[in-house]
Amino acid sequence: MRSQLSKWGNSLAVRLPKAFVDKLGVGEGEPVDIDIAGDVITLRRPKQSLEHLLEQVSADNLHGETDTGKPVGREQW
Repeated sequence: MRSQLSKWGNSLAVRLPKAFVDKLGVGEGEPVDIDIAGDVITLRRPKQSLEHLLEQVSADNLHGETDTGKPVGREQW
C-alpha cells in the first residue's frame, strides 16, 4: 500500500490505514519503535514486560473468578 507524508509541526507523519490499526490492535498514543536500515523504515510495537502489562490492570478491567466445574480425576482443590 502506498501512503503520503504529511507535515506535522516541524516533523513529517505517515497515517496508518484503519485496516492496519484494527489488525494490529494499536491505538493513539501507543509507543512504537522506529528503525532505519538503508532506505527501509520499520515501525515495530515494543515488546512489553509482564510488569508493564500488570500496571494496566485496574478494577474496571479485572475479571472475576471463573468456574471451571467440579474436580475431575485426582484434582485437588
